[in-house]
Amino acid sequence: MEKQQGELKREIGLFGFSANIINTIIGAGIFVIPAIVAGELGSASIFAYVFCSILLMLMMLNFAEVGSKIVETGGVYIFIERSFGKYPGFLTAVLMLLATVAADAAIANAVVSIAYRLFPQIQSELLRISFFLVLFAGLGYINIKGLKKGVGVVMGITLIKLVPLLLIIFIGFLDIDFTNLMWDKVPSFEKIGSASLILYFAYTGAGSAISVNGEVMNPQKTIPRAILLSVIVISVVYILVQTVAQGVLGDALPQFVENPLGEVASKIFGPIGFTLLTIGAGVSMFGGISSKVLSVPRLLYAASLDNVLPFKALAKVHPKFATPYVSIIVYVSLGFILATIGGLKHLLVVSSATSLILSMGVAFAAIKLRRDPRYNMDKNAFKIPGGYTVPILSILATLWFLSNMTYEEVMSITYFIIVLTVLYFLINSKRVKRIFVP
Repeated sequence: MEKQQGELKREIGLFGFSANIINTIIGAGIFVIPAIVAGELGSASIFAYVFCSILLMLMMLNFAEVGSKIVETGGVYIFIERSFGKYPGFLTAVLMLLATVAADAAIANAVVSIAYRLFPQIQSELLRISFFLVLFAGLGYINIKGLKKGVGVVMGITLIKLVPLLLIIFIGFLDIDFTNLMWDKVPSFEKIGSASLILYFAYTGAGSAISVNGEVMNPQKTIPRAILLSVIVISVVYILVQTVAQGVLGDALPQFVENPLGEVASKIFGPIGFTLLTIGAGVSMFGGISSKVLSVPRLLYAASLDNVLPFKALAKVHPKFATPYVSIIVYVSLGFILATIGGLKHLLVVSSATSLILSMGVAFAAIKLRRDPRYNMDKNAFKIPGGYTVPILSILATLWFLSNMTYEEVMSITYFIIVLTVLYFLINSKRVKRIFVP
């Protein structure tokens, strides 16, 4: 069931859509997470990667089914709004916007930190702010100029970021000391859970990456195929990277929290390897931001078009380039402001938890749409085998992940949702009066 939205064009193919998902998910996380997870689980880190990869596969199967039925631009927002209504849609739009823009701002600061480690002589507050301005304004300009240009940048960066990771995987296997991969004991379920919640930050991004689904060619076939292809690539790359990092550095891996893969590359290739991998990490972080600048403004565009967000300008489409240019400008402006303020690292765990909550919403949407005849008329739509098994397993697995949050993290999200709820009903006060006043 498809609803025409504005004047956006369907120009994204299988590899462009797959590249956007891979580029969004393989961002800053995989370049720093291996040391953190190794500090929690040691040589048994593979357990956390397997759990996260399984959850990602379950979640993305839900995305594939819902995305082949609701083929409008907006991704997670449009899935939840069409399934459950405007209030859940409003919560989704705002939560996803703040989570992604805060993560982008923190990642942008990480890029600057990498540059400072390579070139300490260039440290300057003015230079830092100038870099953020060029970064966000440049990506905004590229994506306003046209969808194909934005997708082209994403595909190019995806290839660039995968090269150093693939080199570490294929050449690094020759330097593995397999005694470093031996388990002393199987970690407790609680230990795996806490490490998996941290690790899942490296798996987030699917919700924003799929926001361009309304501009995908032949969406009923392309969306499921691209999702499954990207999940396989991401899971295999992540598991192999952790295996090589653990196998090469062993018990020393947790000591290199800032740049563990750079240290692995140094062991394999020498000093030049450290420099190249560090540059690769910077490119990867830049690539993650570029994918979100391509994707998340589509969510703002869709929410404004539906009158869920009370800002009509966000639904404007450029008359020449056919892109949601106002939403793009708003997103990169927020990214620039938050990056300049800095100090956003504490938001990364909350960002990960928010992503899990929204993905769980898509699992509920998959269940609901199975029972809605309007969304079951298209025989070309993808359907997960096994009935409700996958959506239910997704929900249970997500609840297990979220159970590992601290009390403070749970309350932060709870208070934020309460504030958003009050804001929503204030925005829609006339509608509330019609409900409660006879």
